[in-house]
Amino acid sequence: MVPMLDLKKEFGEIKTELLDMLTEILGSSHYILGPKVAELEKKIAEYIGVPSAIGVASGTDALHLSIDALDIGEGDEVITTPFTFFATAEAVIYTGATPVFVDIEPDTFNIDPTRIEEKITPKTKAIIPVHLFGHPADMKEIQRIAKKYNLRIIEDCAQAFGAAVHGKKTGSFGDAGCYSFYPSKNLGAYGDGGMITINDINVAEIIKKLRNHGSGGAYRHETIGFNSRLDEIQAGILLIKFKRIDESNSKRRQKAALYTKLLSGKAKCPSEKDGFYHVYHQYTITSPERNAIQSRLKDKGFSSVVYYPIPLHLQDALSYLGYKEGDFPVAERAAKEVLSLPIHPYLEEKTIEEIARVINGC
Repeated sequence: MVPMLDLKKEFGEIKTELLDMLTEILGSSHYILGPKVAELEKKIAEYIGVPSAIGVASGTDALHLSIDALDIGEGDEVITTPFTFFATAEAVIYTGATPVFVDIEPDTFNIDPTRIEEKITPKTKAIIPVHLFGHPADMKEIQRIAKKYNLRIIEDCAQAFGAAVHGKKTGSFGDAGCYSFYPSKNLGAYGDGGMITINDINVAEIIKKLRNHGSGGAYRHETIGFNSRLDEIQAGILLIKFKRIDESNSKRRQKAALYTKLLSGKAKCPSEKDGFYHVYHQYTITSPERNAIQSRLKDKGFSSVVYYPIPLHLQDALSYLGYKEGDFPVAERAAKEVLSLPIHPYLEEKTIEEIARVINGC
């Protein structure tokens, strides 16, 4: 079976450098919040274009700690999309706040900014746009709305490391940018990990304490915090991969362009708005014949995945929010029609051609 991504080939490419890095870290006996973490934080802050970046234990924690640090909690509402991974809403709920969903754009699958204002109430404190599949949300319009209503912006950048709008990186538009380093991500660790990019140094200091049991050091605990620290080994691995991220994203874009060139009218290909830099964490097609296409791909030995088959407002765990089928028709239609195809920097052209033939022949 042709996999969705090929981490073995990536490992083969960086093996020598990786083993040298691991030997260095293991020999240092410094495994938590050490110099590799500090170096990674500095490099990512510079790359994204923000004053500060803070390593945490996961992308979910990045969202949770950001919401907490921005003083959002019980009784507050946070506007976000119903078409995303569960962690986006889960992190809001951790703080006691309530996620409020807004339908998505049919072309990018991102939150539809034209529908946000109608959901704003006196309880609304923030907007969490998700740069889904690697295509940035419409941050200019979201910034306009946030400024008008004095709302915070927390960007869910889990699938969009290196994505940009008119040259400005995702993760630099809002109060916080939240990244996941789950192994399958464009910049992935060999375990869990996350990063928060911050524009306000004061908020950054709060997050640094929250990630370390509410302590600034010397066993002095100023608040109730969490155990959410990026470990030194994962930071070392990420430093090696970070050097290649732009090249890796460029290769993903090349693979995506070939898919788009080869696929016929059997499926709708992903779009890319003018001035937006899509990093194709996923190459996601849509078709009313999605299930038949997926079945035929499987028969021919090609992986494919549905991200996501059930929108958040229809998940059993969130039934208490009171949403029902039909509330967000664009997201619900996407859930029935989306299909993500294999895409990664090592994907061969002949494999893309074979996958396209299977889809075109359905």
